[in-house]
Parts: sequence; C-alpha cells; structure tokens
Amino acid sequence: MTEATVQTTRFPAAWLDVGTLRQRLPAIVTAIAFVALFATPIRLLFRDWWTLPEAGHGLLLGPGAVWLAWRSGIVDDAHPRRGWGLAVLGFAILMRYAGALAAELFTMRMSIVVALAGLTIYHFGFRQIIRWWLPFLLGALAVPLPELITQALALPLQFKASQMGAALLKMRSVPVLLSGNVILLPGQQLFVTEACSGLRSLTALLSLSVLLSALMLRYVPSRILLIAAAVPVAIFINGFRVFLTGFLVFFVSPELGKGFMHLTEGWLLFIVSFTTMCLLALGGGWIERTVSRRVQHA
Repeated sequence: MTEATVQTTRFPAAWLDVGTLRQRLPAIVTAIAFVALFATPIRLLFRDWWTLPEAGHGLLLGPGAVWLAWRSGIVDDAHPRRGWGLAVLGFAILMRYAGALAAELFTMRMSIVVALAGLTIYHFGFRQIIRWWLPFLLGALAVPLPELITQALALPLQFKASQMGAALLKMRSVPVLLSGNVILLPGQQLFVTEACSGLRSLTALLSLSVLLSALMLRYVPSRILLIAAAVPVAIFINGFRVFLTGFLVFFVSPELGKGFMHLTEGWLLFIVSFTTMCLLALGGGWIERTVSRRVQHA
C-alpha cells in the first residue's frame, strides 16, 4: 500500500522533470504558435460547422480526420523535411493573412489544412502526407465552399430539382405548371429555394462518399465511381423530395410543405441517400472481391 502511494505521488513529478519538459518544449511552443496564428480561422470554421446547415458535415469530418490520422500512425523511418516544411508553413501563413485582408473566408480556413501539412512535412516528411492522404482530404472537404461557388451551383440545382419534381408530379396525374423554380399547383405554389436546391446534401454526400470509398473499397477506379455516383444520387433524391412535398401539399395539407415537417422530410431523405451510398459501397466491395478471386484463379 505504501509502495503504491509513493508511485502515485511520483508519477506527476516525471512530467515536470526538466529533461522531459525540454524534450516537449518544441511541441508545446509549436502548438501555442499554431493556435495564436490560426485562432481566428479555427473559430470561424467551428462557428460555421455549428450554425450553417451546408457546413454541418464538418462536425463529422473534422474529428473523423483526426481519428483516421491517429489510427494510421507514423510511417517507419520517417525523414523530416525541414526546409520544405517551413516553406509550406510560410505559404499557409501567407494564405491566412491574405485571406483576412481580402475578407475571403475560404482561403483563411483552408490555410489551417495547409499549415498542418507543412508541420507534417517538417516533422515526418512527404511519406507521411501520403500515409495521411485521407485525413487531409477530409479536412479539406470539411472547409465550406466559397460563397461564389455555392451561388453558381445552387441555381442550376434548383432548376433541376424543380424539373424532376414537376415531372414526377405529372406522372401521378397532378395538374402542375413549372415556371423556373416555381411549381404551380391548383391553389398552391411551391418555390424551390436555394436551401432546397440539394447543394447541402450534395456536399455532405460527396464528403461521406470519400470516406466510404477509402474505408470500404481497395481500388482507385472503384473509389472514383462511388464518389461520382454521389452526384446523381443526391440530385435524384432531392428531386424526389420536391415531388413528395408537392404530392403531400396537393393531396394532404399545405402545412406539410413548410416548417418542421418539411425539415424532417429532408433529413429522412438524406438518410436514404446515405444508405444508398453505403449499399453501393458494399456492392462495389463485393465486385472487387469477386473480380480479385477470379483473377487469382485464372
């Protein structure tokens, strides 16, 4: 009992040992400097993850990237590249302050990922970047797209969702007239807004498809096909959402086209989209294993 007590009281003292602190000092200083330099973009990034629906997938991708990096570990015989690491880190700092001067949030927030890449190269070399390709890619996908790009993508997606929804309503013999992104029903009209364009679900589904392709598939062509499949899946599911909203508004109640029920409908259909991607990933993995066995037995 006495020995256990002595060990317990001495253990924290080892962390305060001068030699231990001297070894950990560079890492501590680096962490403090990183937080000091990138505190503002980090705060803005977490704010958008928490408050913006189109950026909410970052709450999953960010911690997921950290976990995947920890699980992958460090490459054997890592060779630091001090010069290249400092160059990349300097470029990240330039991005951070250039983005701040131009009030360009995407550049500011992407500088966090570039800075982490620079630190990785500085301490472990380029091979570690290759080992951590998935965490870095997920980190980049967790950064919300620039407003200019989202505005350019939202309008075509609004029109596509409106067209698909109107076509499906006509197939169900619902009298409908389409005018741009407005669907006219008898006594009602549905306005497919930017929030209903499917851009939110598309960006989230693409990010999750990257994660699924890396975890469940082995070959690059299969991964590319799965990621590409996220686009038509998201577009079709969103068009079906517009159809379902119009169907419920026409046959049941106009109240089902707005408020809580409308949001719930969107979440349920996103779960359908994600389930579809999981099934495609499982199917792709089965095809890969089948082809691999046939090639081995050939």
